[in-house]
Formats: sequence, C-alpha cells, structure tokens
Amino acid sequence: MTSISMNARTADQPIGIAVLGMGNVGTEVVRILRDNAEDLRARVGAPVVLRGIAVRRKDIDRGVPEELLTTDAAALVARDDVDIVVEVIGGIDQPRSLILSALNSGKSVVTANKALLADYTGELAEAAERNRADLYFEAAVAGAIPVVRPLMQSLAGDRVNRVAGIVNGTTNYILSAMAETGADYAESLAQAGILGYAEADPTADVEGYDAAAKAAILASLAFHTRVTAADVYREGISKVSAEDMTTAAAVGCVVKLLALCERVVDEDGKERISVRVHPSLVPLKHPLASVNGAFNAVVVEADAAGRLMFYGQGAGGAPTASAVMGDLVMAARNKFYGGRGPGESTYAKLPIAPIGDTPTRYHVNMQVADRPGVLAGVAAEFAKRGISISTVRQEGAGEGARLVVVTHIAKDSALAETVAALSELEFEVVVKSVLRLEGNGE
Repeated sequence: MTSISMNARTADQPIGIAVLGMGNVGTEVVRILRDNAEDLRARVGAPVVLRGIAVRRKDIDRGVPEELLTTDAAALVARDDVDIVVEVIGGIDQPRSLILSALNSGKSVVTANKALLADYTGELAEAAERNRADLYFEAAVAGAIPVVRPLMQSLAGDRVNRVAGIVNGTTNYILSAMAETGADYAESLAQAGILGYAEADPTADVEGYDAAAKAAILASLAFHTRVTAADVYREGISKVSAEDMTTAAAVGCVVKLLALCERVVDEDGKERISVRVHPSLVPLKHPLASVNGAFNAVVVEADAAGRLMFYGQGAGGAPTASAVMGDLVMAARNKFYGGRGPGESTYAKLPIAPIGDTPTRYHVNMQVADRPGVLAGVAAEFAKRGISISTVRQEGAGEGARLVVVTHIAKDSALAETVAALSELEFEVVVKSVLRLEGNGE
C-alpha cells in the first residue's frame, strides 16, 4: 500500500496560480499557462489553473479574459484558491511585501527578481523555511540558462571553487560590437539602444549593477554563504575604450564584463570568497571569449565535476518565461505530492574578501616618454610592491610612446598603490587604463 503525505493533493484538486505583472515575461508566462494547460496537468499530476493576473491598468487589451485581471495584487495573493505566486513585476518594495505575504501564508513563490533577491534573499528564504513553502528563482540569473538549480542541486555534493560568467546581455553586446567594428563605447551604446538591447536609462546594465545582483546570487549558492549586492565589488564598462580593444587583441584577448565568484586563501591560510564584477581581459582560448552579442554564459569549476559551462539566451520575454515555468512546474509538483524543494544553504558563512585582497593578473596601458631610464623606473615601482612582470611591450617612440605591462598574479591593493606611484615619477607616466586579466594561469 502506497502512503501519501497528509498535505498531498488528489488529481482532481487544481493548483491555483497568481501572476503578478504582465510585461514581456508575464505575458509569456500567461500564454504558456493557457496554451499548454493539458501538458502541464500531465507533468504536474493535477490541473494548473490561472486564478488571476495583477496589472497596473485594466484598460489595456492584453488578450486575456477581463475577469482574470486585477489592480489589487495584495488581494490576489491573499485568495484562498491561490497556491503559487509568480512575481515578475520587478522593483523592490512592492514585490518584497507581496512575496512575504505569500510565503507567510504558506504559498510557494516563483520570482525573476534579481535585484530583490540580491538584497533580501535571507529574509525571503527564512519566511519560506518558517512556513514550509518553496521559493524558486531560476529566472533571476541568466534568463533561460539553467544555472541556479545545478548549483543548488546537481552540485550539492561537490565543492565549487569558482564561478565566472557573462550575465548581462546589454554590456556583452556593446563590448562585442566595439571589438568587431572598432567603434567607441558611446557609438556602440547608441546602436544597442536602437536595436532594443539597451534601456533608455542603461545605467543598471552598463555600470554593472545588474551583473552585481546576479553575482551575489551565484556566490550565495556556490559557496553556501549569504552574499548581498553590497558585498560585490563593481565596475562598469563606460570607461572601456576602443584603444583597450586594440591592445586586448594584440595580446590574444577580448574584453568582457565578468561576474567572478571564487574562493581565495589569505596569508593565514583562512578561506574567504571574492565576489566582483568588472571588465576583464579574457584569453581567446577561454570558453567565455567566444560568447558574443546579447548571449550569456556561466562557467562553474568544481573539485569533482571539473569545468562546466552553461550558455544561451540570458534575457528576453520567452527565454525568461521558460525558466519561470520550470520553477512553476517544480513548485506545483511539490504542492501535488506534499513535498518541498531545497531551501537556502548558508552553513559555510565564509567572510567576503575586500577587492584589495583579491589576487589576479593585470594589463596596464601607459603613455610614456621614450627616454633612457623610463622603463627601468616603471619596472622598479612594480618591484617595490612585490608585483612580478610577465611581459612588457612598447609601441611608438618620442613623448607619446605606449608601454603595456602584463603582470603575474598580485593583490589588487598592490596594483592600486603602483598605479598611484607611477603618476608621481619625475618623468611623465600617464596610466591610460588598467584591466584585470582572467583565466590565463600566472
């Protein structure tokens, strides 16, 4: 005789869904729920029924029965016939309140809200745990690319050492365009806007805020440590120049905005984690170098699994809705069978390493006067701070010569001190750019 959980459903008991928001993602979620109702019933074991959709305005033709629409999101969430709440509104305050209300009522939540999760994952996860509810958020990182569930479940028995990813399509499109056409940043940003890849206000994308929120989520999952957006060191791409692209190509690299999460060990042998977002030189042989346009990719490195790469559409209504629906089916199955998915794991509680203590390699592009003693003086400043130089390349002559130094692995603080000291030398040295070099050994 098969035993059934006391909270399990029968096949004739529908599972009610509330969708909050009907933008690009919400519209696709609603379409899939309505068009694929029979398939979803077969996959879940019970009917999956759309109970209502919260919108800002009801006077817009949205192609759904008017009785499904409401402007009172809180009342929709509170309905007794709603079992799962899908939040695709965006923003912080309203979604936070609505999600907490749902979780505190024992209702499961599926959200694509990376900004909210990057700041309030702990609060939301604790509410889910208290009320034995599910909180799923695959769509919050990299759109349709399945990376959250592999980190939470597939790699739960492994030790993840590093996660590196291109997780923002807007910046990747801009940098790809700069590399391919030779255009500068402003021209490429304008083109991205024309093609719909950049918002009217692109700040969240181009200054790295979007990627930093995703990095916080990835680091939390990979290292079993609660990480917020405030813990993430962030630089955007607005200062990347066409000259940077040229010098990158000269050393066999491309420039990418990377989200980097990794374990680092300090001088005392204590383990910390570094979480950062910044433009990086990526060697052409690295798998992330070939990720172009608006595509995203995440590379995970683990002890037993080795290197894994996840690649695909990182944004857009349909791809993101695909991830939302995957979470929704999981949450619905749990409701049907009376189970629950894995919750937050923060047992490791690793400290966050400040950017100054983070080791990596550097590509330093300088304008110098081509005179005797200049190269020796520059090299001496690196040596004073224990930074070993891998290669030096000089281009041009006279007062406007260019000197490019590539270092071995060194701490960020030592490099910052060196850059400051170079500007104080008796001969003029202008540091035009500093790019970190990733994925190329020492």
